[in-house]
Amino acid sequence: MEIKEEKTSDEAQHFLPATQADNLREPQFTSIQRIANESKLEFVLGFCLSLVIRKTDPRVLVWSTGGAETSPSGTDLKSCKDLVATARDRKLNTFVQISVVHPAEQTLTRYSSTEIVEGTRDPLFLTGVTFPPEYPIYEETKIKLTVYDVKDKSQDTVRTRVLSEHKEPRTDVGRNFLGLTTFKVGDLVKSKEQQLTLTLRTSDGGKTVGTIDVSLVKMGEIEEGEVDHITTDVQGQKCALVCECTAPEGISGKDSLPLLNAVLKNPICKLYRFPTSENKWLHIREQMSESTLSFHVPKELINLHIKEDMRRNQDLKELGELAPHWDNMRKNVIAHCEQMLTMYQDTLADLGKHTGSSFKSSCSKGEKTLEFVPINLHLQRMHVHSPRLKDALYDVFTVGAPAAHCQGFKNGGLRKLLSKFEAERRNTGYQCIYYSPENTAKAKEVLSNINHLQPLISSHADLLLNSASQHSPDSLKNSLKMLSEKTELFVHAFKDQLVRSALLALYTARPGCVLKKPTVPRNSVEECGDPQGQDHPSQIQRQNSIPHHSEYDEEEWDRVWTNVGKSLNCIIAMVDRLLEKEDSSSGIKESENDPSSAACMVSHTSGDWYEQLYPLIITLKDCMGEVVTRAKQSMTFVLLQELACGLPQRLMLTLRRDIVFSQALAGLVCGFIIKLHTSLHDQSFLQQLHTVGLIVQYEGLLSTYSEEIGMLEDMAVGISDLQKVMFKIIEAKSNDFLPVITGRREHYVIEVKLPAKMFELLPQEIKEGKQLHVYPVLFNVGINEQQTLAERFGDTTLQESVNQENFEQLKEYYKLFTEKMPPDCLPHFQEQNDLKGLLENLHQNIQAKKRKNVEIMWVAATICRKLNGIRFTCCKSAKDRTSMSVTLEQCSILRDEHQLHKDFYIRALDCMRREGCRIENVLKNIKCRKYAFNMIQLMAFPKCYRPPEGTYGKADT
Repeated sequence: MEIKEEKTSDEAQHFLPATQADNLREPQFTSIQRIANESKLEFVLGFCLSLVIRKTDPRVLVWSTGGAETSPSGTDLKSCKDLVATARDRKLNTFVQISVVHPAEQTLTRYSSTEIVEGTRDPLFLTGVTFPPEYPIYEETKIKLTVYDVKDKSQDTVRTRVLSEHKEPRTDVGRNFLGLTTFKVGDLVKSKEQQLTLTLRTSDGGKTVGTIDVSLVKMGEIEEGEVDHITTDVQGQKCALVCECTAPEGISGKDSLPLLNAVLKNPICKLYRFPTSENKWLHIREQMSESTLSFHVPKELINLHIKEDMRRNQDLKELGELAPHWDNMRKNVIAHCEQMLTMYQDTLADLGKHTGSSFKSSCSKGEKTLEFVPINLHLQRMHVHSPRLKDALYDVFTVGAPAAHCQGFKNGGLRKLLSKFEAERRNTGYQCIYYSPENTAKAKEVLSNINHLQPLISSHADLLLNSASQHSPDSLKNSLKMLSEKTELFVHAFKDQLVRSALLALYTARPGCVLKKPTVPRNSVEECGDPQGQDHPSQIQRQNSIPHHSEYDEEEWDRVWTNVGKSLNCIIAMVDRLLEKEDSSSGIKESENDPSSAACMVSHTSGDWYEQLYPLIITLKDCMGEVVTRAKQSMTFVLLQELACGLPQRLMLTLRRDIVFSQALAGLVCGFIIKLHTSLHDQSFLQQLHTVGLIVQYEGLLSTYSEEIGMLEDMAVGISDLQKVMFKIIEAKSNDFLPVITGRREHYVIEVKLPAKMFELLPQEIKEGKQLHVYPVLFNVGINEQQTLAERFGDTTLQESVNQENFEQLKEYYKLFTEKMPPDCLPHFQEQNDLKGLLENLHQNIQAKKRKNVEIMWVAATICRKLNGIRFTCCKSAKDRTSMSVTLEQCSILRDEHQLHKDFYIRALDCMRREGCRIENVLKNIKCRKYAFNMIQLMAFPKCYRPPEGTYGKADT
């Protein structure tokens, strides 16, 4: 963010002309008054300076920033000739540094700078400066502008370390002082056209070397409700967050502010002005924000895991008496599970103690206490104001590849480890019974349904009795309807063959049951659906010494769970009879004139309803309890087998998967909330959201060499696991807008809270609680020197298979989209053939055996944007390669969608990489403004992914 350097009053005055320095001795503390037609401007961009050198005479520098004379069509703006260089025949490499003189503290703060315009005496600056609206600026605050000439950009250290402001940089650090000036903020705000023409002077304030024009720039037509503000770590400080277009009707910035403050934090803003091919100006506002969800989501998720594991451990303990072999197995499993549970609890406690930044830096990848937290998660936003086109907003979420760095990658990542473990587990039948992953997932689903439905059925049964006691026909009907729906779901959950098969396996594990054959029955329910093929009953013999055991009866389970349905039918029949009698009875109507008689009749009838339904309700609960006991024990026995086969590897794999999933989920939740917030006005998007769901596209830049193979394997599984996530939007009932996570490892529901006025804009289906799907896809193309080694001497099969698999999923989503959505819902496209062409292009590029085929990522990103999707860009730490990709995407969008002048494309790209939000991201992570590349590495990069000279070098990552 800002690089600050506080000075004494004498040091600050050293830089100012004498008359201006005198004004500092008695500072005025009048805050800037917000005039009616200026307030919105201030909140959007604060004070924006766009600086351009213009020609006067050979010894004068003229700086301009917009206004009537700054149209790019003017030759004076585009060129500056005959500027005096410090060395003969050397062209200037110039930039302007902006500093703030605070009147209260009488200190000087270095705030920002423009990009370096190199190799010309006719420079044009593209970078502007943004002050947040709550930045401590008053009318008496002074802004200092200093012009420098950089001799060698690769040696210029002004970008990487703070220099003393009271000393002009020595020539041996690579830059020369040219001139400076200062102005009061109040003078700029109160000026007639909000523009000042100032004089550039030498450091002693004597010699005039040029002039500079400073103006207040407006970023498009900002209407009420278009601007929201995000809090920073500095108390009370905010920065503008520009929404896509005008806010939905009835929604103001105040209404959406709490939601954004709950999710985003510590924004960094940059402003650019680029010329178009039509000789107009593009105003671009780039913003990067952290997310509080980086820590909130992992804490919610770990807490959920702890509760789930505690329930499982308790179920194992309540499994009942087992034969010695199975009992020892259970004790061993519980011991390991308790150790893992303690580890989760310790991790949650450590995260609860975390204070400070809302993101995990790349330097903390290996920090054990933060392994569930995503690496370097940020929202990267570009807001474009074009002279002729509607303002547009482009969001990309940047995050380090979800991976278990603390676990290491010596043996590969999740994709390889899970496949290897499953193959080995199939061969451990002599120790335990093998159940396929699908069947263990089904067992967990049955247990979840039990825990969810049993209390609901009991509650609805009690409501039915309460309605009967009140003699309320309408209430009785409604209670019966709810009871019937939940009971039918309950009965349906136990129709699976897995429950019956697991009951048999559990019976064989009880004391007193021995098999005629010495081997344990391999009751793999992957062969379920052929119950006649099971010969387990004939293998079981009852020991006479244990009389409480009887020969196992497979049909007994069918009788038990069908009794629940029969009990429900009895209740339904009884309610129907009671309501029929109520309709035919006229006893109460005939006694309307006799209150005492009517009261007696109501009391008597009410007692009849309750007394007739009560025994039926008790029977239903008893039948349900017997089903729950048997089903719960049988499904817990299945989970026991899953855990026992491969201890402790199974638990370590579960831990690794939880870590990777936690990192992936934090980014997804942040992306969903921001996408929802910016698209509430878009009815087509809202229809797509509840009808089809959202595509979530991940762009991976990992190589398929060395450790990054394991990272990609982790990432592929973590992103695939996001298919288990559903979203539900609810109305916030308090000021807490943080999302809530419910569910279990196989199925999660994220409850997103919206303020009341925003919630009212949603379609009825969403307001009624419809769960919303997401469809994650991953496309990866390695671009660094390690990928060169992989392509020439290694193996790229992993990347090829990941891309092909995810392309098939993207095709399935597109098919679903076209079937359920009208064609006019596709943004920017009038015909679906355009998307078909893009999909075919993507397919061809995936099939092509082309090295570092980055067009795969470009086409996939375009498809995602056209499908209203959520975009992610990932590399190892989301710092270096990710920064190259994000800036490339932003400039490509400006060129393709907003007519950025072709001669300024490379300039704009270098400008964003050198002075934009991404170099600030590098600074946040490693305390150095250097991308972690060297010249040898960059020779292997595609040219468009190489940073400008002077912005890379040795850095501790």
